[in-house]
Amino acid sequence: MTTSRAVVIGSGIGGLTAAAALHRSGWQVTVLERAASLEPVGAGISLAPNSQRALDVIGLGDEVRSLAAWQGDGGMRTPSGRWLARTDSNAAAERFGGPLVLLHRSVLVDLLRSRLPEDAVRTGTPARLVDPGRAGGSPALVRTDAGDIEADLVIGADGIGSAVRTALFPRHPGPSYSGFTTWRVLAPGVGRVFSSHETWGRGELWGSHPLKDGGIYAYAAALAPAGARAAHDEKAELVRRYGDWHHPIPAVIAAVEPDQILRHDVYHLTDPLPAFHRGRTVLVGDAAHAMGPFLGQGGNQAVEDAVVLAHHVTPDGDLGAGVAAYSAARHPRTTAMVRKAAQVSRMVGLTGAPAVALRDGLMSAVSRLGPGLVLRTFDGICDWRPPQRTYAAGTTRGGQRTRP
Repeated sequence: MTTSRAVVIGSGIGGLTAAAALHRSGWQVTVLERAASLEPVGAGISLAPNSQRALDVIGLGDEVRSLAAWQGDGGMRTPSGRWLARTDSNAAAERFGGPLVLLHRSVLVDLLRSRLPEDAVRTGTPARLVDPGRAGGSPALVRTDAGDIEADLVIGADGIGSAVRTALFPRHPGPSYSGFTTWRVLAPGVGRVFSSHETWGRGELWGSHPLKDGGIYAYAAALAPAGARAAHDEKAELVRRYGDWHHPIPAVIAAVEPDQILRHDVYHLTDPLPAFHRGRTVLVGDAAHAMGPFLGQGGNQAVEDAVVLAHHVTPDGDLGAGVAAYSAARHPRTTAMVRKAAQVSRMVGLTGAPAVALRDGLMSAVSRLGPGLVLRTFDGICDWRPPQRTYAAGTTRGGQRTRP
């Protein structure tokens, strides 16, 4: 019996989760990564209940929760420190079936990598899709410096600038600049205890969140021309923009080394793709639906993609029907998510004093009316549940008993 082979191009969170999920489903998986190592780009990652449930499907949810910091009570603030909205972590966990957790991105990468055979990941291996293949017909063809690879299934997980996406949909305009640039840092603890927060200013924001090891994951976003960079170093730029904001922001900036600050412009796919598949090739994560970070769902949606894909494309199933079902399941959800993130970015991007005052006043009023109104904005996002396949024995893949 011939083993079905899947090739994943790209080893980000979406690519590695897809590889782990497909391997668990019985596929022979090869991950091709251009970079020389799996050192993750990005300081930390927040995982909402929706992606944790997806990780539960592949047996990683409990490990992630044990290694992560559970985000406690916090909320939204102004640069002066005034609270606009408070969040209740217990209420959120009860509403969405679990907490929001935060961990080092490298920890999640290591966990996903541990679920794959030792030889499954090939770093330092640029790859190009030559032929997407035909479902029910010819295999897909991937070209590397070491030779061509035929595959029953190819997963394009090669990020915002995806070459796989361009090969599948050459007439699509691709991602556009959102108007925002972002910074991400990992900092040591700064002494005084603080609550998780996201602080909105005039066309700028900052977020600070404690990690389980005592460190801090922080991020910032600001309106800026595409490609703009600091005249001296990014630490000086952060001091210039956020140095007079409330605690712990100045202390976090002071604790970070300049060369440890990551800066990236934000691009998003506001013009949706016609589909997430063609032939034997599918797209996951940013390659399929790059979105701004303003919902905190980019990585979460990539994890969802991976588990839904593995659910629909079984090694012995109808591949054409499987990739079409994957695309049909993911396209509407992620398209809505991209649009919602763009809507939030427009709120963050307000710069005029009257508009900012109105925005802040509305946030404060909604919060006073009840935390449930704030949490309701994440209905349909954090309460998502992965599909489950029922087997003859009456169990699902997660081992839970189902009705006959």
